[in-house]
Amino acid sequence: MSGKITFFIFGKSGAPVKQLSVSRAFLFFLGFFAVSFTAAAGFGVYDYYHLKMASFDAQDIESNIKSHLDEIVHQRKQIQTFADEINSLKSELVALNNFENQIRIIAGIDNSDKQKGLLGIGGSIPEDLNPKIDLKEKHNSLMREMHDQVKQLHLVSSVQEQGFETLMKHLVDQGNLLAHTPAIRPTKGIVTSRFGSRRSPFTGRSEFHEGLDIANRHGTSVVASADGVVTYAAPKGFWGNMILINHGHGMVTRYAHLSKILKKSGDRIKRGDIIGKIGTTGRSTGPHLHYEVHLNGIPVNPEKYILN
Repeated sequence: MSGKITFFIFGKSGAPVKQLSVSRAFLFFLGFFAVSFTAAAGFGVYDYYHLKMASFDAQDIESNIKSHLDEIVHQRKQIQTFADEINSLKSELVALNNFENQIRIIAGIDNSDKQKGLLGIGGSIPEDLNPKIDLKEKHNSLMREMHDQVKQLHLVSSVQEQGFETLMKHLVDQGNLLAHTPAIRPTKGIVTSRFGSRRSPFTGRSEFHEGLDIANRHGTSVVASADGVVTYAAPKGFWGNMILINHGHGMVTRYAHLSKILKKSGDRIKRGDIIGKIGTTGRSTGPHLHYEVHLNGIPVNPEKYILN
C-alpha cells in the first residue's frame, strides 16, 4: 500500500487535470489538528459561556449585597430615629410628672403617697439613648437599651395614668366640696345683727344670736349660698317661713322669716338659685333674713362663709 494519497483536480472543460499527492502522515496530522482545533474551540466557547454566566451571577450577587447593605443602613437609620423618639417620649413623661406634682402642690394634695424616682417607679431616670452610632457599626447594644427602656416607659405611662386618675378624682371631690360649701351672701341688704352674744330686741336680755340678720325691703330675693338639697320648706314657729338646705359634708344653712317660699322639700339647689323672698313672718321686728350656717350640727359664724 503506497504511503501517499493522490488527489486529481479537474478544472473547467478543456483545462488540464491537476494531480496532488500527499502522504498519509500529513493527512493524519491535518485531521488530528482539525479535531484538536475544533475541540479547543468548543472548550473555549464553553468556558467563555460559563465565565460570562459567572460574571452575570457575580453582578447579581454584588447587586444583592449592595441592596442588603442599603437596607441595613436604612434599618439602622430607623433604629436611630426610634431612639430619638424614645428620648423625646421620656422627656415628655418627665414633664407630665412634674406638671402633676405642680398641680398637687397648688391643690394642696399630699405627695407622700407617690413613689420616688422616675414618675414613681423607683430608681433614677435612665440615661438618654445614644442614636449617633456610626451606621457602619452594629446597633445591637442600642437595640437592647431601647427594648429595656420601652418596657420601663410602658410601666411609667401606666403609673402616670393612675397618678392623673387619682389627681382628677381628688380635684372632682374638692370641686364638689367647694360647690357645696356656703360662699356667697344669701341676699342684699344691711347687716343689723351679727353672730354672737347680743341683747334680745324682744326681752332685752343677753342671748346668743346663732345667725346673721340682713335687713332689706319686703320681697327682696333670697338665694342659696351653695349647692344642696332642700330638707325643709314650710312655716316653723318663731322662725316663720323657713327653708333648710343640706349641703352635705356636714354643712346646713337656714333661711328664716321669708315672705315667700319658692322651693319645696327634696328640691336640688345650685348656688345662686332664688329660694325665697325677704319678709317678716314669725317673730320679727321688720323685714329681714335670718341666715344661719351649721357645721356638723354646731352653728358657726356665717360671715366666715361669705366671700363676695
